[in-house]
Amino acid sequence: MPRRRPLVIGHRGAPGYRPEHTRSSYDLALALGVDAVEPDVVFSADGVAVVRHENEIGSTTDVADRPEFAARRRTKTIDGREITGWFTEDFTWAELATLRCRERLPKLRPGSASFDGTQPPLRLRDVLDLVREASLDQGREIGVVLEIKHATYFGSLGYDVARAIADELRAARWGDGELPLVVESFESTVLGEVRELGIRGTYVYLLEAAGRPYDLVAARGAAAPTYAEQASPTSRDGLDALARLVDGISVDKRMILAPDRLGRTAGPSRIVADAHARGLRVFTWTCRPENAFLLASFRRGRDKAAFGDYESEWQVIADAGVDGVFVDHPDLGLGFFG
Repeated sequence: MPRRRPLVIGHRGAPGYRPEHTRSSYDLALALGVDAVEPDVVFSADGVAVVRHENEIGSTTDVADRPEFAARRRTKTIDGREITGWFTEDFTWAELATLRCRERLPKLRPGSASFDGTQPPLRLRDVLDLVREASLDQGREIGVVLEIKHATYFGSLGYDVARAIADELRAARWGDGELPLVVESFESTVLGEVRELGIRGTYVYLLEAAGRPYDLVAARGAAAPTYAEQASPTSRDGLDALARLVDGISVDKRMILAPDRLGRTAGPSRIVADAHARGLRVFTWTCRPENAFLLASFRRGRDKAAFGDYESEWQVIADAGVDGVFVDHPDLGLGFFG
């Protein structure tokens, strides 16, 4: 039987209210009743799977204020982009654990920023254990949507990303299908590698509205398909090819909303229907209520932090028939989609 509503996934916990990927962010999301939470995974110098949205941590921790780490500021090329900052792979887990997390968007989310400096980063194992405990305490199955970040980049540094993820999932008793597990990435290569290692779960490929997947750029250069070509029902590298590799796709919401140049939606587009026709589940990201993140036609006033007419935007997404939505404010997401 199909679900009557989409999965509501706490995107990095509940970052509309607490700094992303912190214990309090996950605790709040779980208490509010999300169906699953989404940890992003990068790695430390000693191979620990660390939960951070990016391996560059200058804007989400207090590392820039720590004089003992000043010399570790670097400029690196990550997935073809030059980035300057502090990177998880240059720190041991013991060092990362001394840092304190910060709100990524303090001007937009001052309430969340009031919790700055109070919580250390988490490991993947911490989140897996937390969700298992919440499932037992609440008497319901709660899932984990694990996003593997920058797999090709970490592989170039000598990390066996797929093996590290698989080993961690097995050690935490999350690899056998006992609780709902989704493994997702913007790189299909690592998804196939984790699946080949026998981890039971749903494998979901993330699609940007623009650009190309870096694993295929590294392998095929200019011949790598664009994300738009992969989302196409007719392209050689499109949805038919993806249906042979993964169980679902997770798309930038703009690919569903299909905005015109004035920021008016022409959606829902056909991408959800086209993917469903090929047996693929479809998630979308990220449903946020603030004007800063809404299409222009759904904004109300000039204050970027104020909530706009998010329900009208979300209705277009709901009408498309998606199977899962990533939300920053779990109470709003559950209230609308639930």
